[in-house]
Amino acid sequence: MDSKVIVVMPARNARTTLEKTVADIPSGVVDEIILVDDRSTDGTADLARKIGLTTIELEKRSGYGGNQKRCYDEALRSGADIVVMVHPDYQYDSRLLPHVIGFIRDDVCDVIFGSRIRTRREALESGMPRHKYIANRALTLIENLVFGINLTECHTGYRAFRSDVLRAIPYKRNSDNFVFDSEVLAQVVAFDFRIGDVPVPCRYFDEASEIRFWPSVRYGLETLGVAGAFLLHRWDLKKDRRFIYLSSSLRP
Repeated sequence: MDSKVIVVMPARNARTTLEKTVADIPSGVVDEIILVDDRSTDGTADLARKIGLTTIELEKRSGYGGNQKRCYDEALRSGADIVVMVHPDYQYDSRLLPHVIGFIRDDVCDVIFGSRIRTRREALESGMPRHKYIANRALTLIENLVFGINLTECHTGYRAFRSDVLRAIPYKRNSDNFVFDSEVLAQVVAFDFRIGDVPVPCRYFDEASEIRFWPSVRYGLETLGVAGAFLLHRWDLKKDRRFIYLSSSLRP
């Protein structure tokens, strides 16, 4: 039986890049695209409806993590077997969706991350700011050591999940801010799902979304906090509800 694949797009002011992102998704690979609009002021939601996307407008600003929560809720409600998050800012290469999905469909992995870091030269030549590259490398090294994994990048926004993963991890307990991504990674590891990554070229340009300097510093510190909380939970020193199953029947 074919898997139902749903792409989710957490969006805010993505009108200028949305059509290009959607156009690059290969035909016949995705069953539905759900865009959740976080109070855009540039007509993103109107354009999404015009090009045929399932479009949901949030009643109030929810933040990046809060937007993802709604994305995953809607994808699961629509009966997805595989859920892929694609940012609609045209930063990540959505042409690679068949390959990303294939690792899950062929039962090799439960979660796939699209990595922007294949080589230092390639990452920097794509336009990634040097300070972000250094922070990315440092945080990824720490998280790999703490979580016992070997990802080339832990901070990508290009992610694919088997739906069972999203049903099992308590993502509703996570932050509504950018650290949501780090919390999800920790949950995937804590619940013993199989995770892998594939190289995904990216683009940096004016319209592509980017965390500003001080919010990125906060994100880095909060990510270290997640790693610390993970260790305390695993060592039974301080239990954290983010790493406790919603239901024992949902264990992988």
